[in-house]
Amino acid sequence: MSLEDRIDALKEKHHVLETALEAENNRPHPDDAAVSSLKKQKLRIKDEIASLPASH
Repeated sequence: MSLEDRIDALKEKHHVLETALEAENNRPHPDDAAVSSLKKQKLRIKDEIASLPASH
């Protein structure tokens, strides 16, 4: 897997987590633990993307 493919895959995972987070927050009674977990997963992915060398 190339670096660009890896970044694309991570961005896709981040987008899926963002969608799940929005869905959870739009529920009448969001699960705070689920929201916290989703946010932590998103942050981990964002940090991983940031740690990868920039592709030019």
